[in-house]
Amino acid sequence: MAGKFELYEDKSGKWRFRLKAGNGEIIATGQSYSSKSGAVNGIDSIRRNAADAEVVETED
Repeated sequence: MAGKFELYEDKSGKWRFRLKAGNGEIIATGQSYSSKSGAVNGIDSIRRNAADAEVVETED
């Protein structure tokens, strides 16, 4: 089963999303957005940018 993005409104009325793996495990969460369209744009940004993103090790 493929992963999926879940889009939802949190208890404070903000929009959020989470990315779930095929087994149902949450593997990423988004920030809160004031609008549903903002959250959808966040999902679209991940779809556009993540596939080719390089992995960089930092010292945080």
